[in-house]
Amino acid sequence: MDSNTLPGLSTLRGQAHVVSIPMRVKFRGILHREALLLRGPAGWGEFAPFPEYDDAEAAPWLAAAVEAAWQGYPDPLRRSVPVNGTVPAVPVEQVEGVLARFGDVSAVKVKVAERGQSVAEDLARVAEVRRLLPTAGIRVDANGGWDVPTAVGALEALAEAGLEYAEQPVPKIAGLREVRLELHRRGVPVLIAADESVRKETDPLRVAREDAADLIVVKVAPLGGVRRALDIVAAAGLPAVVSSALDTSVGIRAGVALAASLPQLPYACGLGTLSLMAGDITEDSLVPDGGGLAVREVPVSEELLERFAASADRRQWWLDRLERVHGRLGAAAHG
Repeated sequence: MDSNTLPGLSTLRGQAHVVSIPMRVKFRGILHREALLLRGPAGWGEFAPFPEYDDAEAAPWLAAAVEAAWQGYPDPLRRSVPVNGTVPAVPVEQVEGVLARFGDVSAVKVKVAERGQSVAEDLARVAEVRRLLPTAGIRVDANGGWDVPTAVGALEALAEAGLEYAEQPVPKIAGLREVRLELHRRGVPVLIAADESVRKETDPLRVAREDAADLIVVKVAPLGGVRRALDIVAAAGLPAVVSSALDTSVGIRAGVALAASLPQLPYACGLGTLSLMAGDITEDSLVPDGGGLAVREVPVSEELLERFAASADRRQWWLDRLERVHGRLGAAAHG
C-alpha cells in the first residue's frame, strides 16, 4: 500500500467502530470475536487481527480493510460462490447441531489436532460428519497442531473418510513437504493444503516453490487485500481455496470478492463461519443460501453496531492498535 492510498490516522479513527460479538461455540479458544470496522467512500472494511498477533502481522489486515473501504473490489467473474460448513473441535454429540446451522452445503471443514484432544477424538468427529453427510466433501484443518509422525498416522487413518485435503497438518514448510511426500510414498490419497505457511510467511510463495503443498488456502485480510491475494494465487500456480478469519459480514464480503474474482474456483470456500457467531453488524447477514454466497453489498446497521459495541477499555485497546499499525503501514509506504 502506497502513501497515496493510505488515509490519515484521524480519518480512520473518525470512522472506526469496535464491536465484540459472542460466539455460539468456542472457536480458536475465543468466546467473543472483536473487530474494528471502518467506513470509507467505497463501503466498509474490517480490521480484526486476532489479539495475539503482533503489529507486523496485523499490518496486512489494516491494508485489506482500507482497500475495502476506500478502493472497493475488482469486478467479479461470478455472481455467487460455493461454501463449506465448519465443524469446530466439538464433542461428537454436538456435530449434528453445528452442521444444522449451515444448511445445505456440499463440503465440510472439520477442525482437528485441538490442544488437549486425541487423534481418536478427531477420527470420531470426522466419522460423524461422514455419517450425517455421506456425499459431502470433507476436509480437515489441524492449524499446524501435529508433528510429522502424528500427522502421517492421523491422515492415513482419516483417509478412510475420503478427505478432499488436509489443511496445515504441521506448522513448518519443511514438515508439510515431508508429510506430503510420505503420504505419497504410502499411497495415501490425501492432498496437502497450506494455510499458515502462506499467510504467516514473509514470502507467501515459498510453499509453492518447495513443493510442500498441493493447494493453498488464501484469506483476504492476512494477505493484505483482494488484489494482493489474487496476485499471490496467480504467482503460486496452485489451486486455491478462499477462507475467512472468523469475520463479521463485512469481512466475509471481502472473501466473497476474492472468490468471485479468481479465474478458477475448484473447491467450496470456507466463508460460512458466521454461523458460529451469535450476532452480526447487519440485519442481512452474508450467510449461505443453498450452499452458496451471493456477491452483494452488506448494509451495516447502526443499531447493531451500538448493540455489540465493545467496552470502553477494549475500544481504546483497538484504537491504540490501529494507531500503531497505521504508523507501521505509513512507514513502509514511505520507505
